[in-house]
Amino acid sequence: MPRRVLHGVVVSDKQDKTIVVKVERRFTHPLLKKTVRRSKNYHAHDEANAYTIGDMVSIEESRPTSKLKRWAVVKPSAG
Repeated sequence: MPRRVLHGVVVSDKQDKTIVVKVERRFTHPLLKKTVRRSKNYHAHDEANAYTIGDMVSIEESRPTSKLKRWAVVKPSAG
């Protein structure tokens, strides 16, 4: 089964080897037919502490690394 890949913006890099990535999704509201934006934060493993706040990154599902980390940084996102 392929691993999911999400694209988002780094909102925190204060932890060691961990970044927090905000992923935003857009969808049409079923009743109002208006485009709605929802966002969610994901904790991702960053082995080299290479990313800082504001960077666009791609994260990929991985085995649990800690209590909150289930994602790992793949590469900088294009865009």
